Amino acid sequence: MTTSDKIWTAGLVIIGDEILSGRTHDKNIAQVASWLQVQGIRLAEVRVVADEEDRIVEAVNALRAANDYLFTTGGIGPTHDDITVDAVAKALGVSVIIHPEARALLERYYADKGGVNEGRLRMARVPEGAELIPNRMSGAPGIQRGNLFLMAGVPHITAGMLDALTGKLEGGAPLISETVGGFIPESEVAGLLREVEQAHENCQIGSYPFFRDGKVGSNFVIRSTDREALQSCFDTLCEGLSENGWDFTPGGI
Repeated sequence: MTTSDKIWTAGLVIIGDEILSGRTHDKNIAQVASWLQVQGIRLAEVRVVADEEDRIVEAVNALRAANDYLFTTGGIGPTHDDITVDAVAKALGVSVIIHPEARALLERYYADKGGVNEGRLRMARVPEGAELIPNRMSGAPGIQRGNLFLMAGVPHITAGMLDALTGKLEGGAPLISETVGGFIPESEVAGLLREVEQAHENCQIGSYPFFRDGKVGSNFVIRSTDREALQSCFDTLCEGLSENGWDFTPGGI
């Protein structure tokens, strides 16, 4: 089997008592699955487990052995029941350390929010040997160790972490992209972006706001492994922006 013939797979472990109790409805399965599809990687298995270390260890070891990649969501926050880092470290046979870069990020983020306390510092804990996944939403980073990715349980924070990983994973067909931008506040076109993305299942749209010349704007990057789908998504987005009265520049600004 050549590399191009290989079907790359991923497993996903959803962690949290609140999911199993029904208090919280999981939205991460759908968004992780669709993101992986755009990367050319197939989501092969999902497990939902309680906040119990042994259950998490068992699920992590089973799914990482069976797949090229493993993602987890949930359990990396500041409270005592956020035990994903401990469980993953145990599964890997490594210790838990305070990541210096994560600590610095949290100290900067919380500088005007009461500073870093013991709970907040928990979010700088990682399995030894891990790298960080950027998180522009809430300061606390995600965690990568080899082919294992630990992400937040809050869907919009997970989305930002996935965006930071886009195009970084070895997978199926290579990603291609098109950009369109303008002095367009992303909040004004959030509905349009969602509609266009949903209408093109093999495409993903990333939104990158900026502030320039005293004005708010955004660049929208469409990514896909399918050239025709990419072009269709790009054309549809441009038509939608035009119909809503926005000036835009193909290629971004």
